[in-house]
Amino acid sequence: MHPISKAIRIRTDQTNEMEHSSPLFLTSSFCFDNAEDMRAAFADETDDNIYSRFSNPSVQEFIDRMVALEGAEAGFATASGMSAIFGSFMALLKKGDHLLSCNAIFGSTHTVITKYLPKFGIEYSYVPADKPEEWEKAIRPNTKMIYVETPTNPGLDLIDLEAVSAIAKKHNLILNVDNCFATPVNQRPIDFGADLVVHSATKWIDGQGRVLGGVIVGKKSLIHDIYLFCRSTGPALSAFNAWVLSKSLETLDVRMERHGNNALQLAKALEGHPKIKWLKYPFLPSHPQHRIALKQMKNGGGIVCFELAGGLQSGRKFLDNLKMLSLTANLGDTKSIASHPASTTHAKLTEEERLAVNITPGLIRISVGLEHADDIIGDIRQALENC
Repeated sequence: MHPISKAIRIRTDQTNEMEHSSPLFLTSSFCFDNAEDMRAAFADETDDNIYSRFSNPSVQEFIDRMVALEGAEAGFATASGMSAIFGSFMALLKKGDHLLSCNAIFGSTHTVITKYLPKFGIEYSYVPADKPEEWEKAIRPNTKMIYVETPTNPGLDLIDLEAVSAIAKKHNLILNVDNCFATPVNQRPIDFGADLVVHSATKWIDGQGRVLGGVIVGKKSLIHDIYLFCRSTGPALSAFNAWVLSKSLETLDVRMERHGNNALQLAKALEGHPKIKWLKYPFLPSHPQHRIALKQMKNGGGIVCFELAGGLQSGRKFLDNLKMLSLTANLGDTKSIASHPASTTHAKLTEEERLAVNITPGLIRISVGLEHADDIIGDIRQALENC
Protein backbone atom coordinates (compact mmCIF):
# COMPACT_ATOMS: atom_id res chain seq x y z
CA MET A 1 0.00 0.00 0.00
CA HIS A 2 0.93 3.65 -0.38
CA PRO A 3 2.45 4.98 2.88
CA ILE A 4 -0.57 7.26 3.40
CA SER A 5 -3.03 4.36 3.08
CA LYS A 6 -0.82 2.17 5.25
CA ALA A 7 -0.63 4.81 8.00
CA ILE A 8 -4.40 5.28 8.00
CA ARG A 9 -5.02 1.53 8.25
CA ILE A 10 -2.38 0.69 10.88
CA ARG A 11 -4.09 0.29 14.25
CA THR A 12 -3.97 -1.46 17.60
CA ASP A 13 -5.49 -4.94 17.68
CA GLN A 14 -9.27 -4.84 17.70
CA THR A 15 -10.82 -5.82 21.03
CA ASN A 16 -13.85 -8.05 21.60
CA GLU A 17 -16.00 -4.93 21.28
CA MET A 18 -15.15 -4.85 17.54
CA GLU A 19 -14.59 -1.08 17.54
CA HIS A 20 -13.79 0.56 14.19
CA SER A 21 -11.76 3.41 15.67
CA SER A 22 -8.84 2.47 17.92
CA PRO A 23 -9.57 2.69 21.66
CA LEU A 24 -7.54 4.75 24.10
CA PHE A 25 -5.32 2.71 26.44
CA LEU A 26 -5.28 5.09 29.39
CA THR A 27 -3.36 2.98 31.90
CA SER A 28 -0.06 3.26 33.69
CA SER A 29 0.75 -0.46 33.81
CA PHE A 30 -0.11 -3.85 32.30
CA CYS A 31 -0.80 -7.25 33.85
CA PHE A 32 0.72 -10.72 33.30
CA ASP A 33 -0.83 -14.16 33.49
CA ASN A 34 2.07 -15.62 35.46
CA ALA A 35 5.48 -14.92 36.98
CA GLU A 36 7.38 -16.36 34.01
CA ASP A 37 5.66 -14.03 31.50
CA MET A 38 6.48 -11.08 33.75
CA ARG A 39 10.12 -12.13 34.08
CA ALA A 40 10.46 -12.56 30.31
CA ALA A 41 9.00 -9.10 29.67
CA PHE A 42 11.42 -7.42 32.07
CA ALA A 43 14.30 -9.39 30.50
CA ASP A 44 13.32 -7.98 27.06
CA GLU A 45 12.68 -11.50 25.80
CA THR A 46 9.19 -10.45 24.67
CA ASP A 47 7.55 -7.24 23.44
CA ASP A 48 4.85 -7.36 26.10
CA ASN A 49 3.81 -4.04 27.59
CA ILE A 50 5.05 -3.47 31.14
CA TYR A 51 4.59 0.19 32.02
CA SER A 52 3.49 3.19 29.97
CA ARG A 53 6.81 4.94 30.49
CA PHE A 54 8.28 2.10 28.40
CA SER A 55 5.50 1.38 25.92
CA ASN A 56 1.75 1.68 25.47
CA PRO A 57 -0.57 0.43 22.69
CA SER A 58 -1.90 3.92 21.91
CA VAL A 59 1.64 5.29 21.73
CA GLN A 60 2.80 2.36 19.62
CA GLU A 61 0.03 2.92 17.08
CA PHE A 62 1.20 6.52 16.64
CA ILE A 63 4.81 5.36 16.28
CA ASP A 64 3.90 2.68 13.74
CA ARG A 65 1.98 5.18 11.65
CA MET A 66 4.91 7.62 11.69
CA VAL A 67 7.32 4.83 10.75
CA ALA A 68 5.12 3.98 7.75
CA LEU A 69 4.89 7.61 6.62
CA GLU A 70 8.63 8.24 6.93
CA GLY A 71 9.70 4.88 5.49
CA ALA A 72 11.70 4.10 8.65
CA GLU A 73 12.68 0.83 10.35
CA ALA A 74 11.56 1.78 13.87
CA GLY A 75 10.58 4.70 16.07
CA PHE A 76 10.04 6.04 19.58
CA ALA A 77 7.62 8.75 20.73
CA THR A 78 8.30 11.35 23.42
CA ALA A 79 6.44 13.98 25.41
CA SER A 80 7.47 16.88 23.16
CA GLY A 81 9.54 17.77 20.14
CA MET A 82 12.38 19.05 22.29
CA SER A 83 12.53 15.81 24.29
CA ALA A 84 12.78 13.94 20.98
CA ILE A 85 15.69 16.13 19.86
CA PHE A 86 17.43 15.94 23.24
CA GLY A 87 16.94 12.17 23.38
CA SER A 88 18.41 11.73 19.91
CA PHE A 89 21.52 13.63 21.07
CA MET A 90 22.04 12.16 24.52
CA ALA A 91 21.42 8.53 23.61
CA LEU A 92 23.99 8.56 20.81
CA LEU A 93 26.64 11.11 21.83
CA LYS A 94 29.14 10.83 24.67
CA LYS A 95 31.84 12.90 26.31
CA GLY A 96 34.47 13.84 23.75
CA ASP A 97 32.15 13.54 20.73
CA HIS A 98 31.52 16.39 18.33
CA LEU A 99 28.15 17.44 16.88
CA LEU A 100 28.07 19.31 13.57
CA SER A 101 24.88 21.32 13.07
CA CYS A 102 23.47 23.80 10.62
CA ASN A 103 23.44 27.26 12.21
CA ALA A 104 19.79 28.01 11.42
CA ILE A 105 17.83 25.97 13.97
CA PHE A 106 14.97 26.39 16.42
CA GLY A 107 15.84 28.55 19.43
CA SER A 108 15.41 25.83 22.07
CA THR A 109 17.54 23.43 20.02
CA HIS A 110 20.24 26.11 19.91
CA THR A 111 20.04 26.37 23.71
CA VAL A 112 20.41 22.59 24.14
CA ILE A 113 23.40 22.46 21.79
CA THR A 114 25.26 25.50 23.11
CA LYS A 115 24.37 25.46 26.82
CA TYR A 116 23.71 21.86 27.85
CA LEU A 117 25.68 19.55 25.55
CA PRO A 118 28.99 21.15 26.63
CA LYS A 119 28.13 20.31 30.26
CA PHE A 120 28.35 16.65 29.24
CA GLY A 121 31.62 17.19 27.39
CA ILE A 122 30.01 17.12 23.94
CA GLU A 123 31.53 19.60 21.51
CA TYR A 124 29.63 21.34 18.73
CA SER A 125 30.15 23.61 15.77
CA TYR A 126 27.81 25.36 13.37
CA VAL A 127 27.99 25.66 9.60
CA PRO A 128 25.87 27.96 7.43
CA ALA A 129 22.74 26.17 6.28
CA ASP A 130 23.00 27.78 2.84
CA LYS A 131 26.70 26.96 2.25
CA PRO A 132 26.97 23.18 1.75
CA GLU A 133 30.57 23.49 0.58
CA GLU A 134 31.58 24.27 4.18
CA TRP A 135 30.07 21.14 5.71
CA GLU A 136 32.83 18.65 4.97
CA LYS A 137 35.54 21.14 5.99
CA ALA A 138 34.00 21.37 9.48
CA ILE A 139 34.18 17.63 10.21
CA ARG A 140 36.63 16.69 12.96
CA PRO A 141 38.13 13.32 13.92
CA ASN A 142 35.67 13.14 16.84
CA THR A 143 32.57 14.18 14.86
CA LYS A 144 29.78 11.68 15.49
CA MET A 145 26.58 13.28 14.20
CA ILE A 146 25.34 15.83 11.67
CA TYR A 147 22.12 17.59 12.66
CA VAL A 148 20.02 19.66 10.26
CA GLU A 149 16.63 21.30 9.91
CA THR A 150 15.16 21.64 6.43
CA PRO A 151 13.32 23.88 5.90
CA THR A 152 14.91 25.79 8.76
CA ASN A 153 13.00 27.62 11.48
CA PRO A 154 12.19 30.44 10.87
CA GLY A 155 14.22 31.50 7.81
CA LEU A 156 13.16 28.65 5.48
CA ASP A 157 16.68 27.81 4.30
CA LEU A 158 16.80 24.45 2.54
CA ILE A 159 19.53 21.84 2.86
CA ASP A 160 20.27 19.35 0.10
CA LEU A 161 19.70 16.13 2.03
CA GLU A 162 21.24 13.96 -0.66
CA ALA A 163 24.47 15.98 -0.61
CA VAL A 164 24.74 16.05 3.20
CA SER A 165 23.93 12.35 3.37
CA ALA A 166 26.80 11.58 1.02
CA ILE A 167 29.17 13.48 3.33
CA ALA A 168 27.78 11.68 6.40
CA LYS A 169 28.20 8.27 4.82
CA LYS A 170 31.70 9.08 3.60
CA HIS A 171 32.77 9.87 7.18
CA ASN A 172 30.57 7.25 8.91
CA LEU A 173 28.46 9.87 10.70
CA ILE A 174 24.84 9.76 11.88
CA LEU A 175 22.63 12.13 9.87
CA ASN A 176 19.82 13.42 12.11
CA VAL A 177 17.14 15.52 10.36
CA ASP A 178 14.43 17.68 11.92
CA ASN A 179 11.53 17.25 9.47
CA CYS A 180 9.00 19.25 11.47
CA PHE A 181 8.31 22.02 8.94
CA ALA A 182 7.91 19.71 5.94
CA THR A 183 6.14 16.73 7.60
CA PRO A 184 6.51 13.19 6.22
CA VAL A 185 3.85 13.73 3.55
CA ASN A 186 5.88 16.56 2.00
CA GLN A 187 9.42 15.25 2.54
CA ARG A 188 10.97 11.91 3.54
CA PRO A 189 14.59 12.47 4.61
CA ILE A 190 15.26 8.72 4.89
CA ASP A 191 14.71 8.44 1.13
CA PHE A 192 17.68 10.80 0.74
CA GLY A 193 19.95 8.97 3.19
CA ALA A 194 19.03 10.25 6.67
CA ASP A 195 19.62 7.85 9.59
CA LEU A 196 17.22 9.56 12.01
CA VAL A 197 14.24 11.88 11.61
CA VAL A 198 12.81 13.92 14.50
CA HIS A 199 9.51 15.78 14.76
CA SER A 200 7.70 18.09 17.07
CA ALA A 201 4.34 16.37 16.62
CA THR A 202 2.83 19.36 18.42
CA LYS A 203 2.93 21.27 15.13
CA TRP A 204 1.53 20.07 11.79
CA ILE A 205 1.10 16.46 12.89
CA ASP A 206 -1.47 17.41 15.54
CA GLY A 207 -2.51 20.31 13.34
CA GLN A 208 -5.07 21.81 15.68
CA GLY A 209 -3.05 23.20 18.58
CA ARG A 210 -4.29 20.63 21.10
CA VAL A 211 -1.51 18.44 22.47
CA LEU A 212 2.26 18.18 22.83
CA GLY A 213 4.28 15.32 21.40
CA GLY A 214 7.54 14.32 19.76
CA VAL A 215 8.74 11.36 17.74
CA ILE A 216 12.03 9.95 16.46
CA VAL A 217 12.15 7.41 13.62
CA GLY A 218 15.02 5.83 11.71
CA LYS A 219 17.42 2.91 11.81
CA LYS A 220 16.39 0.18 14.24
CA SER A 221 19.79 -0.03 15.97
CA LEU A 222 19.83 3.73 16.67
CA ILE A 223 16.21 3.78 17.81
CA HIS A 224 16.94 0.93 20.24
CA ASP A 225 19.64 3.03 21.95
CA ILE A 226 17.25 6.01 22.06
CA TYR A 227 14.51 3.79 23.53
CA LEU A 228 16.82 2.56 26.30
CA PHE A 229 17.84 6.14 27.16
CA CYS A 230 14.27 7.47 27.18
CA ARG A 231 12.91 4.43 29.03
CA SER A 232 15.24 5.24 31.91
CA THR A 233 15.05 9.05 31.83
CA GLY A 234 11.28 9.28 31.39
CA PRO A 235 10.23 11.67 28.57
CA ALA A 236 7.21 9.44 27.88
CA LEU A 237 4.39 10.50 25.56
CA SER A 238 1.02 10.24 27.29
CA ALA A 239 -1.41 7.69 25.88
CA PHE A 240 -4.06 10.38 25.45
CA ASN A 241 -1.75 12.65 23.45
CA ALA A 242 -0.60 9.70 21.34
CA TRP A 243 -4.23 8.76 20.62
CA VAL A 244 -4.97 12.32 19.48
CA LEU A 245 -1.81 12.45 17.33
CA SER A 246 -2.51 9.07 15.76
CA LYS A 247 -5.98 10.25 14.73
CA SER A 248 -4.45 13.44 13.32
CA LEU A 249 -2.20 11.44 10.99
CA GLU A 250 -5.30 10.17 9.20
CA THR A 251 -5.87 13.69 7.81
CA LEU A 252 -2.26 14.91 7.57
CA ASP A 253 -2.00 14.50 3.81
CA VAL A 254 -5.16 16.43 2.95
CA ARG A 255 -4.42 19.12 5.54
CA MET A 256 -0.87 19.70 4.28
CA GLU A 257 -2.15 19.98 0.72
CA ARG A 258 -4.46 22.81 1.80
CA HIS A 259 -1.78 24.45 4.00
CA GLY A 260 0.67 24.35 1.09
CA ASN A 261 -1.81 25.70 -1.45
CA ASN A 262 -2.81 28.55 0.86
CA ALA A 263 0.83 29.36 1.64
CA LEU A 264 1.77 29.47 -2.05
CA GLN A 265 -1.16 31.78 -2.82
CA LEU A 266 -0.13 34.04 0.07
CA ALA A 267 3.52 34.11 -1.02
CA LYS A 268 2.59 35.01 -4.60
CA ALA A 269 0.17 37.72 -3.40
CA LEU A 270 2.76 39.37 -1.11
CA GLU A 271 5.90 39.06 -3.23
CA GLY A 272 6.95 42.51 -4.36
CA HIS A 273 4.75 44.36 -1.82
CA PRO A 274 6.27 47.82 -1.15
CA LYS A 275 6.27 47.28 2.64
CA ILE A 276 8.21 44.00 2.32
CA LYS A 277 11.99 43.97 1.82
CA TRP A 278 12.14 40.27 0.94
CA LEU A 279 9.91 37.20 1.16
CA LYS A 280 10.74 33.49 1.18
CA TYR A 281 8.72 30.41 0.39
CA PRO A 282 10.31 27.17 -0.87
CA PHE A 283 8.05 26.76 -3.91
CA LEU A 284 8.55 30.31 -5.19
CA PRO A 285 11.13 30.44 -8.02
CA SER A 286 12.74 33.37 -6.17
CA HIS A 287 13.73 31.15 -3.21
CA PRO A 288 17.54 30.73 -3.25
CA GLN A 289 17.25 26.94 -2.94
CA HIS A 290 14.14 26.51 -5.08
CA ARG A 291 15.84 23.71 -7.03
CA ILE A 292 16.37 21.74 -3.82
CA ALA A 293 12.72 22.26 -2.83
CA LEU A 294 11.52 20.79 -6.12
CA LYS A 295 13.88 17.83 -5.73
CA GLN A 296 13.02 16.76 -2.20
CA MET A 297 9.64 18.28 -1.29
CA LYS A 298 6.10 17.51 -2.48
CA ASN A 299 4.95 21.06 -1.74
CA GLY A 300 6.45 24.06 0.01
CA GLY A 301 4.77 23.53 3.36
CA GLY A 302 2.72 25.93 5.43
CA ILE A 303 5.25 28.58 6.50
CA VAL A 304 5.90 31.91 4.76
CA CYS A 305 8.41 34.41 6.13
CA PHE A 306 9.20 37.99 5.14
CA GLU A 307 11.20 41.01 6.28
CA LEU A 308 9.33 44.26 6.80
CA ALA A 309 11.09 47.25 5.30
CA GLY A 310 10.38 49.30 8.43
CA GLY A 311 12.22 46.94 10.80
CA LEU A 312 11.29 46.32 14.44
CA GLN A 313 8.72 49.12 14.82
CA SER A 314 6.92 48.07 11.65
CA GLY A 315 6.92 44.49 12.89
CA ARG A 316 5.17 45.45 16.10
CA LYS A 317 2.62 47.59 14.26
CA PHE A 318 1.99 44.81 11.78
CA LEU A 319 1.25 42.27 14.50
CA ASP A 320 -0.94 44.70 16.45
CA ASN A 321 -3.02 45.48 13.36
CA LEU A 322 -3.85 41.88 12.46
CA LYS A 323 -7.55 41.18 12.92
CA MET A 324 -7.95 37.48 12.12
CA LEU A 325 -4.49 35.91 12.48
CA SER A 326 -3.54 34.70 15.95
CA LEU A 327 -0.47 35.81 17.91
CA THR A 328 0.65 32.71 19.78
CA ALA A 329 3.76 30.63 20.50
CA ASN A 330 2.94 27.83 18.10
CA LEU A 331 2.69 26.92 14.44
CA GLY A 332 1.05 24.23 12.34
CA ASP A 333 -2.49 25.00 13.45
CA THR A 334 -5.72 25.07 11.43
CA LYS A 335 -5.76 28.76 12.36
CA SER A 336 -3.21 31.09 10.74
CA ILE A 337 -0.59 32.43 13.15
CA ALA A 338 1.83 35.36 12.93
CA SER A 339 4.96 35.60 15.06
CA HIS A 340 8.04 37.76 15.51
CA PRO A 341 10.95 35.29 15.96
CA ALA A 342 13.50 37.85 17.18
CA SER A 343 11.45 38.61 20.28
CA THR A 344 9.92 35.16 20.85
CA THR A 345 11.24 31.77 19.65
CA HIS A 346 14.78 33.05 19.06
CA ALA A 347 14.94 35.75 21.74
CA LYS A 348 17.67 33.90 23.69
CA LEU A 349 20.08 34.14 20.78
CA THR A 350 22.36 37.15 20.73
CA GLU A 351 21.70 39.78 18.09
CA GLU A 352 24.84 38.63 16.28
CA GLU A 353 23.63 35.01 16.31
CA ARG A 354 20.20 36.03 15.03
CA LEU A 355 21.60 38.11 12.19
CA ALA A 356 23.94 35.25 11.20
CA VAL A 357 20.86 33.18 10.32
CA ASN A 358 18.87 36.09 8.83
CA ILE A 359 16.59 36.57 11.84
CA THR A 360 16.36 40.32 11.43
CA PRO A 361 14.39 42.72 13.67
CA GLY A 362 11.60 42.99 11.10
CA LEU A 363 11.29 39.27 10.29
CA ILE A 364 7.73 37.95 10.41
CA ARG A 365 6.84 34.22 10.31
CA ILE A 366 3.39 33.26 9.11
CA SER A 367 2.04 29.78 9.84
CA VAL A 368 -0.61 29.58 7.14
CA GLY A 369 -3.80 27.90 8.31
CA LEU A 370 -6.81 26.31 6.68
CA GLU A 371 -9.00 29.41 6.44
CA HIS A 372 -9.95 30.59 2.96
CA ALA A 373 -6.86 31.97 1.25
CA ASP A 374 -8.60 35.26 0.41
CA ASP A 375 -9.24 35.96 4.12
CA ILE A 376 -5.63 35.19 5.10
CA ILE A 377 -4.27 37.41 2.34
CA GLY A 378 -6.77 40.17 3.11
CA ASP A 379 -5.90 40.33 6.82
CA ILE A 380 -2.16 40.45 6.15
CA ARG A 381 -2.55 43.10 3.44
CA GLN A 382 -4.58 45.41 5.67
CA ALA A 383 -2.03 44.98 8.49
CA LEU A 384 0.76 45.85 6.05
CA GLU A 385 -1.05 49.02 5.02
CA ASN A 386 -1.17 50.11 8.66
CA CYS A 387 2.45 49.41 9.59
